Amino acid sequence: MSGDKLEFDLAVMGGGSGGYAAARTAAAAGLRTAVLEGGKEVGGLCILRGCMPSKALLYAAEVRHLALYAGLWGMKPGDVPFDWGTVMARKDSLIKQCTEDRVAQLNDGRFKFIRAQARFGDPHTVSLSTGGTLSAAHFVISTGSVVSPPPLPQLAAVGYITSDEALTLRRPPKSLLVLGGGAVAVELAQFFARFDVKVTLIQRSPRLLKDLDEDAAAEVEKVFRREGIELITGTMLTDAWREGANKGVTFMHEGKQKRVAAEEILFALGRSPNTASLALAKAGVADEKGRIVANDRMQTSAPHIYAAGDCTGPFEVVHIAIQQGEIAARNIAHPDRPRRIDYRLLLHAVFTDPQVAAVGLTEKEARARGIPYKAASYRFADHGKSLIMEARDGFVKLLADPGSGEILGGACVGPVGGELIHEIAAAMAKRMTVQELAAMPHYHPTLAEIWTYPAEELAASIPPRGV
Repeated sequence: MSGDKLEFDLAVMGGGSGGYAAARTAAAAGLRTAVLEGGKEVGGLCILRGCMPSKALLYAAEVRHLALYAGLWGMKPGDVPFDWGTVMARKDSLIKQCTEDRVAQLNDGRFKFIRAQARFGDPHTVSLSTGGTLSAAHFVISTGSVVSPPPLPQLAAVGYITSDEALTLRRPPKSLLVLGGGAVAVELAQFFARFDVKVTLIQRSPRLLKDLDEDAAAEVEKVFRREGIELITGTMLTDAWREGANKGVTFMHEGKQKRVAAEEILFALGRSPNTASLALAKAGVADEKGRIVANDRMQTSAPHIYAAGDCTGPFEVVHIAIQQGEIAARNIAHPDRPRRIDYRLLLHAVFTDPQVAAVGLTEKEARARGIPYKAASYRFADHGKSLIMEARDGFVKLLADPGSGEILGGACVGPVGGELIHEIAAAMAKRMTVQELAAMPHYHPTLAEIWTYPAEELAASIPPRGV
């Protein structure tokens, strides 16, 4: 179909972070662009039910936690009462501000913003839930994700909350069962525990945060147990039930059947691509269990259709969705100069306390892929600034190429780990060696200077380049 017969050069399906990134990139390149958003609210998962609301609540929990332990710094400790409604209201105010900003961006005239759900009728046409159709030469699908269905049918009958509802509760439950051990599960588990909820976390895998190295997970588990969170790992759910006012689950653990109950159950076992309503087959777009298959140019099996964000993966994080959206739009605008997504600098951050962050290779991944490396770590318990802050949990770790000394990855479990990891991301972006990082000046006393210790240890054992 000829492009000059179509209404738009590009139609972006989804107005979240990935979709907006694609739209602004396309509009800047001069493409006639439309953005289709069919959700009840505008903003995408990050703004509405993900990063922003959860981190706002986690920060409130951290403030209360510090106040409860103010005696460590010579303040008079005591009870720290809280107003749950005010905690939630501040979060709501922040989300309202972010949402209004995104709505303003989508309506600023650079592209046509259409509030409607879209479904493919053929490779170049979508039908709109508001009536009529829209045609485009190219599409970028960025429809995000939805909460995955529960593994037990009984859970639906018993009732549970997801992360969506957890962020909007009008009052905290007295007790909570958290099902899952990923980022969402651990962040919300600690949030509720720090607001006096009795929390039990039940995880299928032997450890929390199974995609990261075991030493990182062990630090979080240690702190959680110290703060009174009950952790039960290595389980298999077999049943869910009600008993009076409580809800419970039955599971196998260490060869025995066990039962645990609480006032509420938080189901936090992951999300799935939000693609079921798109009729992808009519557009010739291949998927694997709903996840859109795309190459490193973000191009699907239909050459004129691209994808970005959680609906395609492989990593469900906002900055990756933005990169994917930008690359997709740029490749549509400049097909003669294609760009490819590079996951070498993949960043992870989990906003527990201590925060857990990583960039590049983990030891677990390096071993699985047979990549040779040397690793060195240094604990915050032996570091000046963290001692001042009474932030003694955790460590930093560097992975380096044993031949060249190039930094292959880094991990930080500790205070503001999500911030500190960016020093290693910057170093890796410029392919710095541990020798170069060790020689780089760091101010004292700062948290950031802790990176110099593992860098120095590795530099001493790896010959510098050219020697």
